[in-house]
Amino acid sequence: MQFATESEVATASQHVRSLSNTLNQVLFGQEDLIDLVTTGLLARGHILLEGLPGLGKTELVKGLSKALSLDSKRIQFTPDLLPGDITGNPVLQEKDGQRKFVFQPGPLFTNILLADEINRASPKTQSSMLEAMQERCVTVIGETHDLPAPFFVLATQNPIELEGTYPLPEAQLDRFLFKLEVKRNNVDTLEKIVNLRELGAEPEVTTMMNATQLNEVLNLVRRIYLPDVVANYIARLVDGTHPGQSTASTGIKYGSSPRAALSLASAAKARALINERTHASFEDVKYVAPAVLRHRIVLDYNSRVEGKTTNDTITALLAEIPFQSKEAPRTMVSQ
Repeated sequence: MQFATESEVATASQHVRSLSNTLNQVLFGQEDLIDLVTTGLLARGHILLEGLPGLGKTELVKGLSKALSLDSKRIQFTPDLLPGDITGNPVLQEKDGQRKFVFQPGPLFTNILLADEINRASPKTQSSMLEAMQERCVTVIGETHDLPAPFFVLATQNPIELEGTYPLPEAQLDRFLFKLEVKRNNVDTLEKIVNLRELGAEPEVTTMMNATQLNEVLNLVRRIYLPDVVANYIARLVDGTHPGQSTASTGIKYGSSPRAALSLASAAKARALINERTHASFEDVKYVAPAVLRHRIVLDYNSRVEGKTTNDTITALLAEIPFQSKEAPRTMVSQ
């Protein structure tokens, strides 16, 4: 594989910066969140946004689809939603005197799917998205249907303490590249929202990239170089999330899967491109680690009772695991 060149990365990063600037005009005061959403998009990953209602999660997703000029659909998850309402169903039709079942695609067949309040639906309905998120296809009555490319799921969920919510199955959580926490706005941001927004009015969004340009950038991210020492750091981080493998793992019941390591590598490459570098660094991994790992670590009962969070565990893990180890390859890399 031919690695990305500096000129290619410089051109691509200009498009990405324009996209980020546009999204910052859609959602005020959430620069770090938008930076991570953009990183997740370039890594071809699905993103889970968690926060209280009214913080702009839905507007961010709608603005992203407009800025990329991609087809988007929205599913409002409710307790009575059925799997077929998402994937689609075969419909009996008559043609030339014969009756046969014809598959009618559901809202899952789009480029950007906004799964709004995904944890309000039953686990059975939530699990119907597993194949789509992993394989980018849907199988209904033994027949497989490919989803459009690119395909991204950006799901929002309310904190689990709110009434009428179901925890997402661990298998589905593992399909999300990032879990991002949407924080409330400060006073200055609220004042800006009041002055520049009207209730019920959507902000105007200019198209920054078309589908062809986006695919070029996505392919370029795959060609970002991942040094051996950085790959070794990723492996040691994921291994450190398992009980007994690090001091920080105290209180962890289940650690992260190999998919977490692949997610860290992809996200680090995307972060490198955003920063106009042709290679991923240790700092890229450290930056995306909380978003990649926080939903892939399960704490034991005692830790939860004591008020310990996965964010606390990840912070301790990043402080404990050094960038280099004695066993790591001696490949030099700039940070």
